[in-house]
Amino acid sequence: MTATTKISCELKLAIFAGCMISFISFGFSASFSVFLRPMSIELGWGREVFSLSLAIQALMWGITQPLAGMYADKHGSSRVLAFGAVVAALGFALRGVFDDPTLFILTGFIVGVGTGACSFPVVIVALGKIVQPAQRSFIMGLGTAAASAGMFAGAPIATTLIGLMGWGMSIFFLAFSFVLILPLLIFVARVSETPAGAGMANNTWGAVKVAFSDRSYTLLLLGFFVCGFHVQFIQTHLPAYIIDEGLTPIIGAWSLALIGLFNIAGSFLSGWSGQVYPKPKLLSGIYLTRAIVITLFIVAPLTGTSVLFFSAAMGILWLSTVPLTTGLIAQTQGLRYLSTLAGLVFFSHQVGGFLGAWLGGKLYDTTGDYEAMWVAAIVLGLSATVLHLPIRETPGALAKAEAS
Repeated sequence: MTATTKISCELKLAIFAGCMISFISFGFSASFSVFLRPMSIELGWGREVFSLSLAIQALMWGITQPLAGMYADKHGSSRVLAFGAVVAALGFALRGVFDDPTLFILTGFIVGVGTGACSFPVVIVALGKIVQPAQRSFIMGLGTAAASAGMFAGAPIATTLIGLMGWGMSIFFLAFSFVLILPLLIFVARVSETPAGAGMANNTWGAVKVAFSDRSYTLLLLGFFVCGFHVQFIQTHLPAYIIDEGLTPIIGAWSLALIGLFNIAGSFLSGWSGQVYPKPKLLSGIYLTRAIVITLFIVAPLTGTSVLFFSAAMGILWLSTVPLTTGLIAQTQGLRYLSTLAGLVFFSHQVGGFLGAWLGGKLYDTTGDYEAMWVAAIVLGLSATVLHLPIRETPGALAKAEAS
């Protein structure tokens, strides 16, 4: 076996391991909303309790993401992912123990830190750094598709487990799944480059300042806020909304599963399209289509068929923004600080996610419906459509400095 063949095989194993990490880390955390209704009913909680815990989880994911990115840029991704897997497992285990609403809400901090450190954005950035530029968009799309496959599997599995063993034991099953990430990190660590070290650490904050002076980076950050709002609101409240309207719980579970299934295709398509067509225009098209799909969903009569069509359409658009957004950050800001800068953009995503999850529960408890949230999702989608149009694809100051 030649050295080239060996490296090629190791790289394939690392990509496969990275995809499995995305599958595990995103799958059950993204479909945890199937626990909202059974837990709220049995424990006598309003929906704001569960929603606030998930909102805090989303926000802490966002806060952790850039910090994890900075550490990964300086010390490597494997350590960050291992830390995240252990903390996420602990946080989910505590959710299965606590029946006090305040303590349950507080678990959002622990789960958020854990999922932020071992989330698929950290994984796809790590994968993006070990492949050639021509392959980067596709490989990032592959990692995102793996996360979507986890969501497709997670919701039906979690719903089935709740039916068989109750929500408490089912949560322990979710917690254990994060432990399975640890052995997979061996393959990622083998091909990861050693980061630059101390000199790089001294320049990180300077690089952040330069990035924020670039309009394209700032617009990406603002636009990703909208993606987070859409994803977290729908992910948290769609199953409950479907049941509220008289449909069965399994349709609510399959709504999330279909989003995950069709997002596999959407992520592949997005990753491939980003290598062929202008990424900013693709992003504008995605947000515009989201606004149209949501509008059609809320004005049409709600049936099992309409739910499945909505879920399939949103699935194609769901995380298709991720490889395009991350690819644009790499393209305009370079690779040296990619984990840090991508982490800051994902922080914006999770701030939007916090508002989407929490406001959904808050407004439901206040008004008894989700109408205002659906309208807000449409307006924000149209705003993001406009925001992405001026973004350029040419290298900015950081990328130029790295190239020279």
